[in-house]
Amino acid sequence: MRVTVAIPCYNEAPTIAKVVADFRAQLPDADILVVDNASADDSGTRAKQVGARVVREKRRGKGYVMQTILETVDSDVCVIVDGDDTYFAEDVHRLLSPVVAAEADMVVGDRLKEASSEALNDLHRFGNRVILGIINMAFRTRFQDVLSGYRVMNRNFMQSVPLITGGFETETELTLQALEKGMVIREVPIRYRARPAGSVSKLSPFADGYRILITMAVLLRNHRPLYFFSSIALGLLVADAVYAAALVAHRLPPYGTLVHAAVLGGMALLAASLVLVGVLLNAVSAGFRELIALQRRPR
Repeated sequence: MRVTVAIPCYNEAPTIAKVVADFRAQLPDADILVVDNASADDSGTRAKQVGARVVREKRRGKGYVMQTILETVDSDVCVIVDGDDTYFAEDVHRLLSPVVAAEADMVVGDRLKEASSEALNDLHRFGNRVILGIINMAFRTRFQDVLSGYRVMNRNFMQSVPLITGGFETETELTLQALEKGMVIREVPIRYRARPAGSVSKLSPFADGYRILITMAVLLRNHRPLYFFSSIALGLLVADAVYAAALVAHRLPPYGTLVHAAVLGGMALLAASLVLVGVLLNAVSAGFRELIALQRRPR
């Protein structure tokens, strides 16, 4: 079984050589691929010096690096790990095991249980929990860490799951696209440490968090339209009920009966329209899923 270790890399000169060496020691027969995201330092050169195969991706963003990995790797199994030396190469065997045994299409390393506050601060933990809560509620799953940068996937996963986002939201997109394609995803607890001296995080908690939430909303709209539009409709109905309660309690300005009736009726009508849109788009989405399922069958 051919294994590739793919390492996204952007300005990781202080750590990339060690990461490559650590994974070479654990998987001596694996192909080590470093995707250099147009680094301004000598990350690519240092990776080559320790025997890695280096591919350059000029479009800036981790999502583009992930797209390049999926388009480049032709192995049976692909290990993807960040090049910042926060993950332990020794844990790779725990991640590989379920994929090699054909028990999962993708295995994700769960950092949250064992990471210290120095390695993963409270803001990052909070953001992760918010995103996890939305995904688990929408897809009825029980994931623990969808934003992990340490995961293993099989050939079927690499050939079936599309990626279109360009930034740090790519991990969320990976998970949601995999769920939509019916892939089996497992999580395995792993260790996680703080970045070493000289290594700087490229994640912007607020900007990247916003992009992750937008990506989730777009993917929910595309793949779970009934849930997406019904949630908005529910919010409108709640607002409608609050408005009606305030009207009954004489808490609103005296705009006149027609104005209040128009507001109440308009929100209710909009909510009903959104549910109808969700029903129609859900039928279309179900039809496409049925076609895809039929195409997988032998002719």
